[in-house]
Amino acid sequence: MSSDILTKLREEAHTFSKGQRLIAKYISECYDKAAFMTASKLGKKVGVSESTVVRFAVELGYDGYPSMQKAIQEMVLNRLTSVQRIEVANDRLGDQDVLSLVLHSDAEKLRQTEDIIDRGQFQKAVQAILDAERVYILGVRSSAPLANFLGYYLNYMSPNVHVVTTSGEGEMFEKIVAVKPEDCIVAISFPRYSSATVNAARYCRDAGSTVIGLTDNGMSPLGQNADIVLEAKSDMVSLVDSLVAPMSVINALIVAIAAKREQRLSRIFTALEHIWDEHNVYEKQEGDNEH
Repeated sequence: MSSDILTKLREEAHTFSKGQRLIAKYISECYDKAAFMTASKLGKKVGVSESTVVRFAVELGYDGYPSMQKAIQEMVLNRLTSVQRIEVANDRLGDQDVLSLVLHSDAEKLRQTEDIIDRGQFQKAVQAILDAERVYILGVRSSAPLANFLGYYLNYMSPNVHVVTTSGEGEMFEKIVAVKPEDCIVAISFPRYSSATVNAARYCRDAGSTVIGLTDNGMSPLGQNADIVLEAKSDMVSLVDSLVAPMSVINALIVAIAAKREQRLSRIFTALEHIWDEHNVYEKQEGDNEH
């Protein structure tokens, strides 16, 4: 929940009816749980009707309950501790089929990402990486695998790629201290946002480098310190953040860049195939040598 909704609840408390005061009190005190409740469930929790909850959201200035719920969730995802995440997850899961819930949630995040991501920003990100003298990829903690995956493939396409996944801010700055305007930075961070990544992105931007921020929205701490923002939806179904949509955006970046570097990649992989074959890097399958 953003501070805006908390402010609204405080400032408009004198106008609330008895039922609305109950809703406001519960949201203020238990926002971590309220963020993932349906209007019906929230109403039952505080003893009012679902329609009362919906009208309350509208009277606060939101388009409806989903808009108010989204405002609550945006703050919650950045504030919850790991213990609170487990508690919220248990409330959400209940007796549901966990596999289906997670798969459906991931599919929904992919759909939402396709709807919100700016194609123009995506093309700018591709071109910035292609034009860069050096590419730095920043991603720590749960974002580190994303950074490593992008770095693994970009190393085939660009001669000077540096992946920085250290979570220590001092060590991170040691690795990026020499950034310059000709460089491109791909910074990755989702709730709970990494202070080290955000501060590093700000430093690189101040140095004149082009900063691409892969994050959940343009108003996130990372989004506000990026020249180009690639929005991808992430969700917290449990202690684990869903990073399926961000990974899909990274896949798209790799494919788009590879299409522009086709000749270079062809030469590299022709040479690599001989090396892999000579050193038995991959298990041979029956029929591999048949023509």
